Amino acid sequence: MRSEDDGDGWVSCAQGHDHWGRFGAAGLLLWHDGAVLLQHRSRWSHHGGTWGVMGGARNRGESAAQAAQREADEESGLDAAAYAVVGEHVDDHGGWAYTTVIGRALSPALPRMLSWETVELRWVAVDRVAAMPLHPGFAETWSTVRALGIG
Repeated sequence: MRSEDDGDGWVSCAQGHDHWGRFGAAGLLLWHDGAVLLQHRSRWSHHGGTWGVMGGARNRGESAAQAAQREADEESGLDAAAYAVVGEHVDDHGGWAYTTVIGRALSPALPRMLSWETVELRWVAVDRVAAMPLHPGFAETWSTVRALGIG
């Protein structure tokens, strides 16, 4: 039985779209030396085969940074000590929001563990990101989070 604090589940936003995450969702966009760490999503996941950030549903009472770290750990084994949070971008859809947590990685090392949700993790030069087959939500916010990450 699912806990009332568990964020897994579909919800509809004010714009009429269905989204994963009863309490919203969050993802981690890591930067290092002109590149970002992207996740190639498994084919059987939502928008499978696309590239985006590690992330997923927020649990009740969880901050966006906590949710992004938990999801990154679940999907890749990434340790919170490997980066510093430098900002956030909230994409609010009315009744549901996705927060991109922006972090600066201390090194370009790749996490070693991959979950069923992840085909590959790759450092991608910032100027090459837009040419990749991106997750639609990430594609819509890329120019905004790119500008935030440069500073």
